[in-house]
Amino acid sequence: MTDLESNSPTRTAILGAQMLFVAFGALVLVPILTGLNPNVALFTAGLGTLVFQLVTGRQVPIFLASSFAFIAPIIYGVQTWGIASTMAGLLAAGLLYMALSALVYWRGTGIIHRFLPPIVTGPVIMVIGLSLAPVGINLALGKSGDGTVELVAGDTAMIISMLTLAATVTAAAFGKGMMRLIPILTGILVGYLLSLAFGIVKFGPVHEAAWFAVPAFTAPEWNLQAILFILPIAIAPAIEHIGDVAAIGAVTNKDYFEKPGLHRTLLGDGLATSSAAMLGGPPNTTYSEVTGAVALTRAFNPSIMTWAAVFAILLSFSGKLGALLQTVPTPVMGGILTLMFGAIAAVGMNTLVRESEDLSEARNLVIISLVLVFGIGGMQFGIGEFTLKGIGLSAITAIVLNIVLPRSKPEPEQ
Repeated sequence: MTDLESNSPTRTAILGAQMLFVAFGALVLVPILTGLNPNVALFTAGLGTLVFQLVTGRQVPIFLASSFAFIAPIIYGVQTWGIASTMAGLLAAGLLYMALSALVYWRGTGIIHRFLPPIVTGPVIMVIGLSLAPVGINLALGKSGDGTVELVAGDTAMIISMLTLAATVTAAAFGKGMMRLIPILTGILVGYLLSLAFGIVKFGPVHEAAWFAVPAFTAPEWNLQAILFILPIAIAPAIEHIGDVAAIGAVTNKDYFEKPGLHRTLLGDGLATSSAAMLGGPPNTTYSEVTGAVALTRAFNPSIMTWAAVFAILLSFSGKLGALLQTVPTPVMGGILTLMFGAIAAVGMNTLVRESEDLSEARNLVIISLVLVFGIGGMQFGIGEFTLKGIGLSAITAIVLNIVLPRSKPEPEQ
């Protein structure tokens, strides 16, 4: 047994702090972008990870935190219905994970691949990334997410956002060891230092904040429109969860689909997301950055993630930290997100390529074409006050077309 795999509480705690450090940049970026509270996101990430460990018998060394897949619907939901109503939709997303868990337990993993194959999930993931592209560009230009308000002078914003982007790309492509696992955090630090040099960081809220403060929790409020808008979006990250579980299994050389079982990991993810929504936090998802850190450090002990969760919860009660996180200027976030949103689209494309889908086949071409154009072009269908559009419409379109359109018959052997 190596030192890293030893059960020393001190060593385990240090590794736990390191895992939280790896996840920190992405974890806090989601609430900052969407208008949610960063302290609540820290608390619900820790809580969600502990819930996941409880459900899976603390067998999987994985950390759960803020999901990028829900950024666009959360932004829209908060602007349209408010945080409390948006939480109702996110709570329903967690319940969908639980329903998929029950389905897997009943029929096995094959049922997921039958109704949600790569030809469905790949284009939907691409829409999630590409539909967010205007938000990233607007932020990079120093504007609000919708582009209606200039928050930072354009020339200054461009310098900060592009150098932030350059730092993020450099860390991701050329970084070694741990540095390569924290490109987002590296970009934020570089961008923040530049923002300080340009004098656009406002420290007033930090001075006024208390050192200790209970996170500003928000309970969900029933809103059927928000639920129907957000619910279909949960399909893509739920499927992505399967890939994440497979990835951590490959790193640790264990089959987590068998033990504790995919149905348990899905259930844990669903309960973590619903728990976060009950308190006003963003949905949780398994973090590939942390999986990369596990592979690098060979730290396979799930107790390490327990410590990471505990540290996240403790940090969430720092009022100063929450106020400091909210001082990150718009161009810094925009610089990082121009890369992140494109990366999400690339993940969707890779989903299709990895499964060797024939994109010239009529059936596949129809599904991909309509999903992309409906999702990015702004197609919407409405009945009364209810409107289905964007990522949700794309997900439903993909599922329905996959069921309805006939599959090509295999060509006869020559």
